[in-house]
Amino acid sequence: RLEFLEGDRLFTKLLICDWTQWEAETFHLATEIASGRPASRPFSFLPVPASPPLQLACAKVFSQRQCPSLTPLWRGKRYEHDRIRLAYLSADFREHPVAHLLAGVFEHHDRTRFETVAISCGVDDAGPMRNRIARAFERFLDVRGKGDAEIAQLLHDAEIDIAVDLIGPTQGARPGILSHRPAPIQAIYLGYAGSSGTDHIDYVIADKIVIPDGEEQFYTEKIAYLPDTYMATDSRRAIARHTPSRAEQGLPEAAVVFCSFNNSYKITPPVFDVWIRLLREIDGSVLWLSHINDAATANLRREAEARGVQPERLVFAPRVALNEDHLARYRLADLFLDTQPFGAHSTASDALWAGVPVLTCAGSTFASRVGASLLHAIGCDELVTASLPDYEALALALARDRTRLDAIRARIAERRASSPLFDTERFTRNLEAAYTVMWERYRCDEPPALITTPERFA
Repeated sequence: RLEFLEGDRLFTKLLICDWTQWEAETFHLATEIASGRPASRPFSFLPVPASPPLQLACAKVFSQRQCPSLTPLWRGKRYEHDRIRLAYLSADFREHPVAHLLAGVFEHHDRTRFETVAISCGVDDAGPMRNRIARAFERFLDVRGKGDAEIAQLLHDAEIDIAVDLIGPTQGARPGILSHRPAPIQAIYLGYAGSSGTDHIDYVIADKIVIPDGEEQFYTEKIAYLPDTYMATDSRRAIARHTPSRAEQGLPEAAVVFCSFNNSYKITPPVFDVWIRLLREIDGSVLWLSHINDAATANLRREAEARGVQPERLVFAPRVALNEDHLARYRLADLFLDTQPFGAHSTASDALWAGVPVLTCAGSTFASRVGASLLHAIGCDELVTASLPDYEALALALARDRTRLDAIRARIAERRASSPLFDTERFTRNLEAAYTVMWERYRCDEPPALITTPERFA
């Protein structure tokens, strides 16, 4: 039997929104993982209804096979540096959500306290974002052609104090690099919403909404808690001045526009059922989705028709060349509807940055609580629900109460510039505070431990 094949197959079906045998296949996959079999990659398992212990079991099996801990390169030597040497490993230093979220953080790092190094494992698209990020670092190393051991040796030779993996077990993953233990402190952040399942990653960077107190046992890493939210944002992100008309986007001028620009693999039958019921209840309303692939579009329209809704009421937004134009068209939406159990991450941040209310249903896993974290940071906790029935009821109430929805929208616009969610400098100082505690523990020969960064360090 090929390892991870069952999870890969199910994830591919979700990517094209093929939900045949949904309940049977998700149940079987969860059963296989609970039995300790290598049935799925961790990222492919995130859209499947599962508990934190089951997600950890999946990560552990994957890491044991793909990136077991090797003979460490770093063997206890204490470095004597004037500044903390901080390296970020990523395959996404280009036009990519991770880059959009972190570019401002890279630029705001305190150069008097931190020496920053980029380890780029991914393609060079030669675009503006790639160039911006390259300028933000003191050293930018393109290591695409190097093997894991070679890159690990490079990190060790550079005497990196803290190595931060921004990829995790996602596309472009290079878990073998840190399995060589090239740095005394190794952390995972942002790219993957869960535990690495390894014993060579010391910390996972989070907040107390995505990983509540009492759930530390579901992570092989120690948790470094940030205040406000764990998710970085870039206060310099441009939104095009010109907002297209609804007619130009194929949307009705006066009716409610529900929006969800999440990737297609995050759309699951229980959530889609809610969306269809909303369309039935709200006359003329439409559901505005991203066009990810032709098969997903066709399947979703067929599923809508099977549930008694005209397929034309699903409107699909094509990809646009410039991110600023994509953000501008968000303004046409009335309410962003989150997915479950794999919720919106960068797309929820995009919506709020563009001023659109986000309605979320917080579940039991890190990946299902990111929307709740962002809404808390911008002061809109009333848009966080705890069940799909509550989510549906609130969506219906907001769609029927334009005054209430407009008031929330106005509050988001008012707080955009002042809330912790979009204060890049404040976030960077808090992140640096967490790094500093990690480094001080290492300097004192103390093992990694849970870190709670003060409520405000900016």
